[in-house]
Amino acid sequence: MPALGSQRRLLGSLNCTPPATLPLSLAPNQTGPQCLEVSIPDGLFLSLGLVSLVENVLVVAAIAKNRNLHSPMYYFICCLATSDLLVSVSNVLETAVMLLLEAGVLATRAAVVQQLDNVIDVLICSSMVSSLCFLGAIAVDRYISIFYALRYHSVVTLPRAWRIIAAVWVASILTSVLFITYYNHTVVLLCLVGFFIAMLALMAVLYVHMLARACQHARGIARLQKRQRPIHQGFGLKGAATLTILLGVFFLCWGPFFLHLSLIVLCPQHPTCGCIFKNFNLFLALIICNAIVDPLIYAFRSQELRKTLQEV
Repeated sequence: MPALGSQRRLLGSLNCTPPATLPLSLAPNQTGPQCLEVSIPDGLFLSLGLVSLVENVLVVAAIAKNRNLHSPMYYFICCLATSDLLVSVSNVLETAVMLLLEAGVLATRAAVVQQLDNVIDVLICSSMVSSLCFLGAIAVDRYISIFYALRYHSVVTLPRAWRIIAAVWVASILTSVLFITYYNHTVVLLCLVGFFIAMLALMAVLYVHMLARACQHARGIARLQKRQRPIHQGFGLKGAATLTILLGVFFLCWGPFFLHLSLIVLCPQHPTCGCIFKNFNLFLALIICNAIVDPLIYAFRSQELRKTLQEV
């Protein structure tokens, strides 16, 4: 993406040398200490993308096939899978085109490569923004289903869900075009970072509140059964572990990418920040890993969906 100074830029691939094949290397820094650079082989990058592609295609196919899954919650999960699918496809497509350009198999003019690069950048950015939006939408949907259970079906209706889905996709595409067009403006990077922080805060607040309500409910059941401590402790530990995994995966997979954006604004010329910039491809790989893990967290835990997957 232009805003990131990415090593994966298509235009840069016209005259670049192949990346290092070692997984870890110490890159010398002319103005500071040596940098630990994690090199992601193109084969591994493509493999992660293909695994994510297969997983998320299965989720979309299962939800489309089973009418029992045609509800707002599963539509949000389906859109999340579509966004993750596009994240993987766009990054894999860029890698594949770069490899073809470096090998001399694909010969084209720089202007054509520039246009192709812009299209892929918009696709990458819009899929990332929509993925974060649908993660937030799933959290809000679950929150409403717990705290407003009696009014859930009147609040989260199918027409309303479709409007939310359409608004997310349109907003993601429009904002991505603006971000790619004005990538050299600091405010663009700050908006992206602020959006990530807002989504992280939203998910943390909602899921922690849901966990607290679930523990409170478990305590009430325990009092009735006069087994308060064992049930409450076991449920609380399980809920805390689930919450830690859910938020931890989100932060670990997306955090480094947005740290990269923050450092571009805060210390673009500092040697230490320069060391972090060298690992941009690793940050993209982590986002693809998130696209692999999302179906395991949000989709495959559903017994109805797993049953449909067996049929598919």
